[in-house]
Amino acid sequence: MKPQSISVTRYRVLMLFLVLTVPGLPVMAQDTNNDNKIEELVIVAHPLSAEGLSQASDVLTGRELEQKVAENIGATLEREPGIHSAQFGNAVGRPVIHGLGGPRVRIMEDRIDTLDVSVTSADHAVTVEPFIAERVEVLKGSSTLLYGSGAIGGVVDVHTGRIPHSVPEKISGGIETRYNENTSGQTTAAKISGGANQFAWHLDGTWKDGDNYRIPDFAESAALRAAEEEEEGEEGEEEEEEARRRLPGSDFDSSSVAGGVSLIQDWGFVGISISHIDADYGLPGGHGHEEGEEEEEEEEEGNPVLDMNQTRADFELGIADPFGAFTSFNLRLGINDYEHEEIEPSGEVGTEFSNEAWELRGELVYEADAWRGVVGVQHTAREFSALGEEAFVRPVDSRDTGIFWLAERDLGNLSLEGGLRFGKVDHDPSFGRDQSFNTFAVSLGLVMPLTPEWQFSLLADVSSRAPVAEELYSNGPHLVTQAFEVGDENLDEEQASALSATLQYQSERVQARVTAYYTEFSDFIYEGATGEIEDDLPVFLFQQEDATFWGLDAEVSYTVATWDQGKFSIHALFDTVEADLDISGNDNIPRLPPSRFGAGFEAQMGPAVASVTYTRVQEQNDAAAFEFPSDRYEDLRAQLSINQPVAFGEVSVFINGRNLTNDEQRLHTSFIKEFAPAPGRTVEFGLRMKF
Repeated sequence: MKPQSISVTRYRVLMLFLVLTVPGLPVMAQDTNNDNKIEELVIVAHPLSAEGLSQASDVLTGRELEQKVAENIGATLEREPGIHSAQFGNAVGRPVIHGLGGPRVRIMEDRIDTLDVSVTSADHAVTVEPFIAERVEVLKGSSTLLYGSGAIGGVVDVHTGRIPHSVPEKISGGIETRYNENTSGQTTAAKISGGANQFAWHLDGTWKDGDNYRIPDFAESAALRAAEEEEEGEEGEEEEEEARRRLPGSDFDSSSVAGGVSLIQDWGFVGISISHIDADYGLPGGHGHEEGEEEEEEEEEGNPVLDMNQTRADFELGIADPFGAFTSFNLRLGINDYEHEEIEPSGEVGTEFSNEAWELRGELVYEADAWRGVVGVQHTAREFSALGEEAFVRPVDSRDTGIFWLAERDLGNLSLEGGLRFGKVDHDPSFGRDQSFNTFAVSLGLVMPLTPEWQFSLLADVSSRAPVAEELYSNGPHLVTQAFEVGDENLDEEQASALSATLQYQSERVQARVTAYYTEFSDFIYEGATGEIEDDLPVFLFQQEDATFWGLDAEVSYTVATWDQGKFSIHALFDTVEADLDISGNDNIPRLPPSRFGAGFEAQMGPAVASVTYTRVQEQNDAAAFEFPSDRYEDLRAQLSINQPVAFGEVSVFINGRNLTNDEQRLHTSFIKEFAPAPGRTVEFGLRMKF
C-alpha cells in the first residue's frame, strides 16, 4: 500500500482539533431510538412519493445507516431484504437487487449517475462513497420510467448533501474514525456544513486503507481445488502453492474530498459542487497470461493493482412555483472525468480505461385538479475507451436520451400512480457499425390503505433496456476475471413485464412488510460460459434468451418491551429469488443469489445500544452451465455502541463484529467466488463525534 501523505494526516488532526475545541456548537437532534426503517419516509429518488409509493423501496438513514455502512455500497446494502452484493474484494461491490445486477441496477449520487465504469467489469469500483452519505435510497424493481433503460432492475441513490438546498441555522457536521483488525486498516470520514445570509456550504472527505484480509482457509474453493487436482493429475503437472489465510490482492487505499456551495433565495436555490476520488486497490483472483506470450522462467509474484481517479462537477437549480400549475422545477447536471490503469505485478500498465461523461436531468412537478405529476427530460453522454494489450472492449461513444411523465391521484380510499417514458440509446464504436435502440416504459400502480395498520400496494409495468456497449462490443481476454469475454453486435432490446405486490403492517410495536414479484423477460441478455477455451481462458459470451424471475422479500420487527430510556426488540428477514432461462438443458441464470433467512435482537439501555444478528445463506445448487454450486454459510454479527451527549453534540464509541463464526463465505453473486471468499472474522473499533 502507498504510505499515507503528510497532508492527509495533518487534515485528520486539524478536523479532530476543530471538533474537540468548539464546545459552544449546539447539540444536534439525535435519533437514539433507531426506529425501524419501515416507517413512512419520503423517497427523494421518486419525486411523487410523499403520499405513498406503490414500488417496493428501502431507506437507510440516521443511526441505521451508521450501523450498516461498509467499505463499498454493495456491502452497505447487502443485509437489506432482496439485496445482495457482487463482491470483488473489499474495495468493490455492486448491489444486486432481486437477482439483477450489473447494468440493470443504476447507482446514482444525488439523482445523477455515478458516471464511472463499474458496469464495464466486475472488478471496477463504484465511485460513490457510503461513509459520507446522509441517506441511501433503493427502488426495488424496474425504475426505467424515471431513470432510463439502465434501471430495469432497480435504483440505488446516495444522497450526499454536497449542494445545500437551504441555509442551516447552525454549523453542523461530524468525524468518524474506525480501525479494522482483520485488515489492519483505518477509515476516517469527516463532513461539515454551514451558511450565513444567503449562502450555504458543505465540505466532506474520506480516507480508507486496508491490507490483504484474513480468510478462514484457502483462497480457492474446495470444488475448484479438486477440479485442478484432477486436471493436474491427468496432465502430470506439479501442484502449485496455494494462497491460504490471507487473500492476495484484497488490499486497498482510497481518499475523497468534496465541497459545495449554494445561493439561497426566496424563489429557490442554485448550487455547485466539486468532488475528487483517488483509489488504489488490488485485484484478487486467478491471473494468467495470453496464449503465445513468451513465458519467463520466474513469473512476477503478486496481484495486479487498479489505480483509479475521478473528478466530478455537479450543478443544481431549484425553483419554487415557476409558473402556472407547476409547483417546482429542478435541473441537475453532472460532468465527470474518470480514468484508471490496471497495473501488472511487474509495474507495467496493462490497460488504461477512460470515461468522460455528463448527465443532464430536468423535472417539472405540477398539480392540476386531483392530479399531482412530474414531466421531465434526461440525457446522458459518455466517451469511453479501453486501451492496452489487455483491453477487451473497443472505444465507444454512447448517448441515452429520454422524456418521461409520472402522475398520481388520490381517490380517497386508494391512490393511483401511472407513467410513461420514451427514450433512445445510440452507440458509436471506434470501428464497426453504429447501433441505435428505442426504449420505452409504462407503469400503473395503486396504494390501498386497508386499515389504519395495514396497507397494500400493487405495481404493474412494462419496460425495455438497450444493450450496453460492453454487451455489444467486448472481444478479448480479461485476466482479472479469468474470462475471455465476447459480445454480440446483433443483440436486441431487452423487454420486461413485471408485477409486484407489497403488504405492509405497522403498529406501535410491530412493523412488517412482504413483497412478492414476478417478471417475464423477452430477449434477456446474460453472460454465460460456453465451455470453450481461448488464450488459456474460458470463453464467456453475451447472449439472449427469454427468462422468468420471481421471488419474495419479507421482514418483521417486534418491540418486546420498553422502559425509561430503553427498549428491547427482535427482528427477522427472509428473501428468495428463482429464475429460469427459456432453453433446453441447464436453464439456470449465472450468479443468481441463494435464499437466506436471518433473525436478531437489539437492546437499548440509556446511552448503550447492543445488537446481534444471525443470517443463514442457503446453498445455491441451481448453478448455470460451467458454474460451480455454492455451499451454505452463516454470518453472525454483533454491535455495541455507547452514544453520549456532550457540550458540542454527541460522542459515540462502538465495536462491530462480522462473520464472528469465521465461516467460509463465498458469495454466489461474485464473479470470482471460487478464487476469493469474503473476509473471515472481522472486528472493528470506532469513534464518532457529531456537532
